[in-house]
Formats: sequence, C-alpha cells, structure tokens
Amino acid sequence: MQTRRSLLFLTVLLVAGFLTAACENKSGTATAQTDSTRTPEVQVSVITVAPETVRDVIFLPGTTEAWQDVQVAADTAGRIEWIGPREGERVRKGDLLIKIDVSALKAALEHAEAQFQLADDLYQRRRRLYERKIIAREELDQSATQRKLAATDLEQIKVKYNHGFPRSPINGIINHLYVDAGEFIDTGKPIADIVNIDRIKINVRVPELDIRFVREGQKTPVKIDAFPERTLSGVVDFVSFKADPATKTFLVRTLIENPSADIRPGMIGRVAFMRRVIADALLAPLFALVDKGGERLVFIEKDGVAQSRTVSIGVIEGDRVQITSGLNPGDHLIVKGQTEVEDGIKVIVQ
Repeated sequence: MQTRRSLLFLTVLLVAGFLTAACENKSGTATAQTDSTRTPEVQVSVITVAPETVRDVIFLPGTTEAWQDVQVAADTAGRIEWIGPREGERVRKGDLLIKIDVSALKAALEHAEAQFQLADDLYQRRRRLYERKIIAREELDQSATQRKLAATDLEQIKVKYNHGFPRSPINGIINHLYVDAGEFIDTGKPIADIVNIDRIKINVRVPELDIRFVREGQKTPVKIDAFPERTLSGVVDFVSFKADPATKTFLVRTLIENPSADIRPGMIGRVAFMRRVIADALLAPLFALVDKGGERLVFIEKDGVAQSRTVSIGVIEGDRVQITSGLNPGDHLIVKGQTEVEDGIKVIVQ
C-alpha cells in the first residue's frame, strides 16, 4: 500500500513538471514573438511653437551702375600734344584731360582779341563824347554795334580754341583712355570714359503686385554678391510711373553710398523691399517640412507619439517659413527625426 502511494506521488510530480515546462516554453515563445513584432521607438528633437513677429520681405536682383558715366569726345581735330591723367586716376570737374594742337587757331584768337579791344576802346571814347553832347546818338549806337560784333567773333574763336583743351565734365575716375600722345584725332572721336562711383545705382524690376510697397525716399537694405558679409543701406531714388509692357514690372532705382569705391559697376546686387509686418505668426524651420506624395506635412510629438499635420505656408524669412494652418501655439514640432517617423509611431524626445 505504501509503495502504491509513492508511485502515485511520483507520477503527479512528473505530470506537474511537464505541464510547468510546457507553460514556460509557451510563455517564452509568446514573449519572443511580441518582441519581434514591436515597432522600435524613434529618437527625435522638438521645439515648442510660439507666436513671433515676421517681416514679409522680397529680395529683387539688379546690376550695379556708376552714379555718373560719361564719354568725353573731341570737339576739334588735330594732333595730340599731351595727355594728363591716366587710366585709374581720379579727376575733378574741369581738370584738363589732353592738349590738341590748335596753333592755327591761336593767331585767329589773338587777332579777334585785338579787334575786340579796338572796338571797345572806340565805344568808350564815343560814350564819353556823347555824355558831353559832342557827338550824336547814332555814332554811339554804331560803335556799340561794332563792339558787340567783335565780342561775338571773339567768343566763337575762344570756343573753337578751347576745344583743343578738353576737360573732365565730372568728378570721377578715368576708366578708359582711347588716345595716345602724338596721334591725330578727328572731331567726334572718343577721348576717355570717366565714371563717378562715389555713389552706386542699382536698378531692379518690381512686379506690379508689389509696386505699391515701394516709394521714393524709402530706405532699403542692399546685399552685394561680392560682399556677402555686408548689408548696405540704400535709398529709393526713382520709381517708374509706367510698367514694362512685356514683363509687367516697374523700374526702381536705388542709390547706395560707396566712399571706399570697392563696389564697382557690373556687380550683382539684391535690394530688399518690405511688404508688411506680421504679428503673432507661427514659424517652422524649412527643413521641418516633409513632402509625402505631394502633401506638405509636419510632425508633432504628443504624449510620446508622433502625429502628422497637413500645413499651409505663408511668408518665408531666411531659413524659416510661416505656417498659416496646421500648427497651434504650444505644439511640440519635431525638427530632428521627422523623416524617420510616421503617424502614430512612438518617439523618444532627446
């Protein structure tokens, strides 16, 4: 009897052990299956969306031009005897540029000066005689006419003679010389190009929808591509009253000071015009936006889960963009890891 009880107890223990092992094996299998199907959590970085003030600014490109740019041409023909300032040298208004041989006119000028002096002396003598009532009015008038004719002849000769000594019409820099000493120059041939770059003009084309934001005297920030680290202060000098019929744009000229003369004509510049100031705008980094099949999305983190939001955009300011719909103040916008998440995926905020 004792033996039968011992055998029965051993049998129960064996069955219990078998069942326990089976249960443990089944539990382990289920745990392994759960671990293999679990979606891994994505690490992300977020920023808290808050209202800000944004400036709606347009940047329009243009080419720099000299404030003054003139070409001096010869008004008389002759051999060039002397050249003054050279290329790259500064000149003042009235400075002599070259000398042209006008010796043939010099004798004519001296004769005209002598004739005028004789006519003037005669007029002065007759005026005194007329005042003493020694001669008639007709004689005084005759000498006055002769004096006037002599003065006209003298002035004409002076103009022709002075054509042999062309001078700079502006303050500026000799940008190019067309002549050399000793050569013969014909009337109308260019002598020199002179530019004044103490100030610089930038002409831009403003679209018709934006021209209402531009006015003369308006201050405008200006960037020159050759000097990206600098922001210059410009002033609108002219706004066209008529649009270009082909482009429907308006010419706007902006002036900037250039005391160091390092900005040169022909460079690319960009002029900024402010359309408006928007208060309480919600901004997002441009890189936070994700394109999903043509749909513009952002992802936010809420309670450890990524949520997608379809957004509409407005003004772009640098590397940020205004979100006009789809975001709310206080949202945790995902700005790192946004390309790795999907709607509903668990995330870990770093």
